[in-house]
Amino acid sequence: MDSVLQWFIEPFVYPFMQRAILAAIVTGVVCAVLSCYLVLKGWSLMGDAISHAVLPGIVLAFVMGIPLVIGAFLSGIFCSIATGYLKENSRVKEDTVMGIVFSGMFAFGLVLFARVDTDQHLSHILFGNILGITDGELQQTLWIAGFALAVVLLKRKDFMLYCFDPNHARVVGLPVRVLHYGLLCLLALTIVASLQAVGVILVIAMLIAPGIIAFMLCRSFDRMLLVATIASVFSCVVGTLISFHIDGATGPCIVILQAILFVIALLYSNFKSSQYAKTNLSTQQPDA
Repeated sequence: MDSVLQWFIEPFVYPFMQRAILAAIVTGVVCAVLSCYLVLKGWSLMGDAISHAVLPGIVLAFVMGIPLVIGAFLSGIFCSIATGYLKENSRVKEDTVMGIVFSGMFAFGLVLFARVDTDQHLSHILFGNILGITDGELQQTLWIAGFALAVVLLKRKDFMLYCFDPNHARVVGLPVRVLHYGLLCLLALTIVASLQAVGVILVIAMLIAPGIIAFMLCRSFDRMLLVATIASVFSCVVGTLISFHIDGATGPCIVILQAILFVIALLYSNFKSSQYAKTNLSTQQPDA
């Protein structure tokens, strides 16, 4: 028992681990809340597109000497606007457009990164480096994640109705276009806030896994938000601790834990469904 307690307590002796755990909790919460809306809306590929599309913005921001988060945010917004424009002005389906746009922007970012002399490490951008987060980066993450979370929670009912039924939202008078682009902006902000934790490639897992885990276990949206947050924070904190003890990459550790939680939730959901089916079958059978 003491060894288990020591396993959890020992990392908190180091200031860099204190910063890493705090960043993991904050990004875990905001990703979990937003993931519920993405799952409800069916925007899994949109999150993947924006997360990859921020790479050229990061490189260009470094070249121009502006904060990297600004370049990443603007690049993500450009990806979403370009996707919407191409979808509305062509016969190509939205998922195909997103695949072309995000892969093209990601490839453009890789080319820029190879040509530009930068002190940024490519693996840190792609896979995150939460154990190396500085005080300034932590404050930046806290501000961005806090703002995104506050907006989502403040307008949670409007976003929920828009994601569930856009036509009904339009009928009751909600500004559907504002909600659409507002959700895209929040998605871009959340991705920017999570880059330090899991990087460009793995952030899509944090934006999808908590929501789909909660979706399989819950029947109400409020409970779905709670379960997704618990699953996300648990995987982020424990994944960070595991990466400290095994000296491994933090982002992959977090994502692996979320994948394990997904498998457990899937098995539990299938078990409950089979039990429910057996119960209904037994009640429907006539007495002998």
